[in-house]
Order: sequence, then C-alpha cells, then structure tokens
Amino acid sequence: MSIETGPYMFHYIIEGRVCYLSMCDRAYPKKLVFQYLEDIKNEFENAYGNQIETAARPYAFIKFDTFIQKTKRLYQDTRSQRNIAKLNDELYEVHQIMARNVQEVLGVGEKLDQVSEMSSRLTSESRIYAMKAKDLNNQALIRKWAPVAVVLGVVFLLFWIRGKFW
Repeated sequence: MSIETGPYMFHYIIEGRVCYLSMCDRAYPKKLVFQYLEDIKNEFENAYGNQIETAARPYAFIKFDTFIQKTKRLYQDTRSQRNIAKLNDELYEVHQIMARNVQEVLGVGEKLDQVSEMSSRLTSESRIYAMKAKDLNNQALIRKWAPVAVVLGVVFLLFWIRGKFW
C-alpha cells in the first residue's frame, strides 16, 4: 500500500504482526520501493522470524539496522546498474505476462470464430431439418389420407356412373 503526503510517499507492507515502512520522494519508482521492502521483510523473517512473538522491549531488533542501512544504500541511486537491472527484470516479467495475455486473447478469438462458424452451420442445418420435417409431415398426411381419398373417389365415381347410366 502507498500513502501520498506532499512531496513524499509512504509505502508499506504488513506481514503477520510486522509492518515494513518506507518514506521516499514521490519520484522514486514504486517497484524499487516494494522490492526494497520485500528484501527487508525476507531478511528480517529469516533472521528474527521466530523471535517476533517473544520480543519484550521496543528495540529488541536494533542489530537489524545495519542490514537496513546497507540495503538502503543499494537502493538509493535509482540509476545504479543493480536497480536498473531489477526494473528491467520487472519490465521483462510484465512483458511476458502481456504477451501471454495477448496469445490467450488471440486463442479466444480463434475459438469465437470456430463457435461462429459452428453456429452458422447449425442454423443452415436446422433450416434443412425444418424443410425435411415439413416434407415428412406432408408424406405422412398423404399416406394417411390417400387411401380414404381413393375410396371416396371410387364411391363418387360409381355414384356418378350409376346416375348417368341408370
């Protein structure tokens, strides 16, 4: 988390019951600040992680200040080769994530194209199915009523012939 106060920024990480806090100029890169805090946190947990709960006095870990000062000197110059390398590593990771996301989006686009094609095919096949179903219904209707129509036609023909000749 970060808090702005005038020309300064407070950045902090809370892990367990310990707060790792840094104050720096607003122009200092956030990535480096949080990398610094992560380095401090990791070293502190390695050195004093099991002693945190049993600390009885406020400055029980004052010896840790030497590591803080040494690490602070490493991170003070944002243009140092080490810090530029860290930022470049972060940028490379972000680049890799973005490239992966673009590939996933392209894959989703291809899948959407396939779904669209399948939908079009399904629509045309359903039209064909509807026409065939209508034809089958007509054929069933003819099979059902054709014998009745033939019998009625023969009966009417017989009545007509009988009325004409008798």
